[in-house]
Amino acid sequence: AKLTQHHCFYCSLKLMQIFEPVHERFRSGDEKAQYLICSHQPIVALTGDNVILPCCLEPAISAGTVEWTKPGLDPTNIHVHQDGRLEHRTQNPSYNYRTRLVKLSDEGKYRCYIPAVQKDAFVQLVVGSVSSPVVKATNSTFSGVVLHCESKGWYPEPELLWLDGEGKLLSAGPTETVRGPDDLYTVSSRVTVEKRHSNNFTCRVQQKIINQTRETQIHEYFILFVLLFCLAAFLFHCFECYVTTIPWWHVYVDHMIRCLTDFMTFC
Repeated sequence: AKLTQHHCFYCSLKLMQIFEPVHERFRSGDEKAQYLICSHQPIVALTGDNVILPCCLEPAISAGTVEWTKPGLDPTNIHVHQDGRLEHRTQNPSYNYRTRLVKLSDEGKYRCYIPAVQKDAFVQLVVGSVSSPVVKATNSTFSGVVLHCESKGWYPEPELLWLDGEGKLLSAGPTETVRGPDDLYTVSSRVTVEKRHSNNFTCRVQQKIINQTRETQIHEYFILFVLLFCLAAFLFHCFECYVTTIPWWHVYVDHMIRCLTDFMTFC
C-alpha cells in the first residue's frame, strides 16, 4: 500500500474506543483538492463483535482534529481526537469510557469530519444478531414425524426454511415470528416429514441483509427412534387395555379404539 496517498482515521467499536489517527507524518506536497472517503458499502457487525469504521483523507495532510459523530444523538459527538488527545468533555455519555461490545443501538449512520479541510464523509453501520436453531420432534403418526424448529435472538427479522437431504425445500407450515421487547426476533415453524422423504432434514434460518445463516440438521436415526418409541408406547398401552377388558369383547374393541386415539394424541 502507498501510505503517502491516504491519511486514514479509524473509529473502533471494539470496546467503543477510538484509534488515534495514523499516517499523520505523511503530508501532501501540493494543493490538490482533498477527498474524505468512507466505505461506500454498509459495514456489517454482529452484536458482541469488534468493528472498525474507516475514514480516509486523500491526498494526505496532517489533521490536528478529527470528529466522529452520530446524527440523531444528543450530544452527537462519539469521539473527538484533538491534537493527539481524546476529548471526553463533549462526548456522548453512552460512548464515554464504554466497555461493552457492539450492540443493536450502535446501528446507524456515522459522520467523519475534519475541520482543517472542512470535509466530511458518512459510513453506515448495520448491526445484526443471530443464533442457532433448535429442532425437536413434537408429534408423530404411523407415517411420519412432526418436527418443530425455533431460533431466538435474531436481528433484523430472518426467514426460516426446511430442507431435505438433497437441499430441496420442504412444504412446511407458516413461519411464526415474534419480536421481543429487546427488538430481537424469534422465528419458529413446523413440518411433517414422511417415510417417503429423505433421511436427513435441515432447519435453516437466514438473514440476507447481514449475510448470515445458521442451520441445524436432524438425522434418520432420530426419526426412527421417535417412531419406535411411539410404537412401543402404543403396544404397551393397548396391552393394558386388553388385560383389563378381556372378559368383555365388545368393551375391548371400544378400548382398542380409545387406545388408538390416545396414541395419536400422545405421539
